[in-house]
Amino acid sequence: MNTKWSRYRTLVGILAITTVGFLGWLAILLLVWSFLRASGVSSNFWAMTEALSTAVAAAAVLSAGFIAFRELNELDINRHIQVADRLFEELNSPENIQARRWVFQNLPADPVEGMRTLTPDGQAAVKRVLNSLDRVAFLTQDGWIPEEMIMPWMNPMIVKAWIKLAPYVDYERDRRGEPDYYEYAGELAQRCIAWREKNLPEAQTTWIEDAL
Repeated sequence: MNTKWSRYRTLVGILAITTVGFLGWLAILLLVWSFLRASGVSSNFWAMTEALSTAVAAAAVLSAGFIAFRELNELDINRHIQVADRLFEELNSPENIQARRWVFQNLPADPVEGMRTLTPDGQAAVKRVLNSLDRVAFLTQDGWIPEEMIMPWMNPMIVKAWIKLAPYVDYERDRRGEPDYYEYAGELAQRCIAWREKNLPEAQTTWIEDAL
């Protein structure tokens, strides 16, 4: 009952505001028309009302469009901040840093040898890094966030990890007969490699035993 009464009051309030606004606008136009008549300017009240109302409506549409544009721009900025924050949390979580460190320091270059000697902890580290790359690929899909905002700090981690993991992904794709095995992680890595070659052509990829 209270909800229905509240909706009824809201509707009455909207109608009242609309009516008052309409009557107020007519009163303003009548004053303008009277001033013009007193100044010796001959004009038709209804023609003047139509012309001024059209002009005001056009101005209102332009203003609404500008406000909507600003709101959309603010929404884009907020979304970009949220995506960047989630990317930072994903790539810099202690668990993912530890998993990447294991891959950098312990994963053999030959996937045949590596798969034969891979321990359960090593397998968990490899899967964790690959799953993290897949998640980053999802968060950075086209249109979600500009690459220039994230590539400078994100690409080294992804490129270094992919150089180690790419032979294993290719090996598993052939072994499983699944060409789409970690496909999005691979596409992400290729984007990062291309960006790095374009913007940091002299940069080298190195792995240091006692790196921070």
